[in-house]
Amino acid sequence: MWPRPCVRTGVVALAIFGWASGGAAETVRIDVDKLTFIPAQVSAHVGDSVEWVNADFVAHTATARNKAWDVTIPAKGVGRVTLKRPGVIDYYCRFHPNMVGRIEVAE
Repeated sequence: MWPRPCVRTGVVALAIFGWASGGAAETVRIDVDKLTFIPAQVSAHVGDSVEWVNADFVAHTATARNKAWDVTIPAKGVGRVTLKRPGVIDYYCRFHPNMVGRIEVAE
């Protein structure tokens, strides 16, 4: 199902070391810059982590509309969450509600 619209850091390790894919959890990176989640839509799997890297000088949140999580992303900092269930998760920033994103989580 490649290419996926996100950065998956575990792929590099697989290519370099020849590790077999056995469902190992990976990290999906989402940049936060100029009041925008980049990319705004990503795909992931249950057990993967999502990492928001904030380049802005103000704090943000990644708040799931289904109340699954509410991650604080400090200014010039990082916020993380581990995905626990499949489904589509729409999220937004509580401080800047026009900032929105979506994560499609597969088994």
